[in-house]
Amino acid sequence: MKRLLTVFLITGTLAGTGGAVFYAGAAAGDDDKRPFWRDARTVSRDFKPVMNADYQNECGSCHMAFPPGLLPARSWQRIMGGLADHFGDNAELAPETQASITEYLLANAAERARSRRADKFLRSIAANEAPIRITETRYFVRKHDEIPERMVSGNPQVKGMANCVTCHGRAEEGVFNDDEVRIPGYEWAHF
Repeated sequence: MKRLLTVFLITGTLAGTGGAVFYAGAAAGDDDKRPFWRDARTVSRDFKPVMNADYQNECGSCHMAFPPGLLPARSWQRIMGGLADHFGDNAELAPETQASITEYLLANAAERARSRRADKFLRSIAANEAPIRITETRYFVRKHDEIPERMVSGNPQVKGMANCVTCHGRAEEGVFNDDEVRIPGYEWAHF
C-alpha cells in the first residue's frame, strides 16, 4: 500500500481540549498500528532513553545502545535475526537474552515511539525497506549532509557517523538537538 505522507499541526480551542495542540502522524498501510492523531502534550521531540538492561549491557558494550525509535520494527527484526554476522562481527546472544532485546526493540520501534523525530525517521523509509544502518536512512542523511567527511570519518575523535554520542552529548538520553551538537576538534566550525 502506498504511504500517505500527511503531517500537520492544528492549534486553537477545540471542544473539550482546553486549547490543546494535536499532532497528526503519517497515515500508513494496514501493518502500521500507530494512531493517526496524537495529543502533542504526550509526544516528545526526541526519543525515550533506553530502558532495557539486556539491550544496554549486551549491545551497549560495543556501541551506543541506539534508541529503538530510530528504526522501524522490520529493521530491528532484520538486525536481531542476523547477529551471527552483525556488521562483520559475531554478536550472537543466548536465546532468552535475544528474545528479551528483540521484544524491547519491537515494542519501542519508530512506528510505536511517541516521538516526532521517530516519525521523521519512519517517513523517510519506504514501506518495503528494512534498513539496518541508521546512518543510511534518508532522514539521517538529510540531517547530516552539510557536515564535511573530514569532521567525522576523518576525525580520529569521532571515527564515523554511527558514533552519535561523540557529537550529540545527550544521545544516550535520547536527545539529538541540533543546537547541542559539538564536533570534537571543531567546536567553532561553521559548515
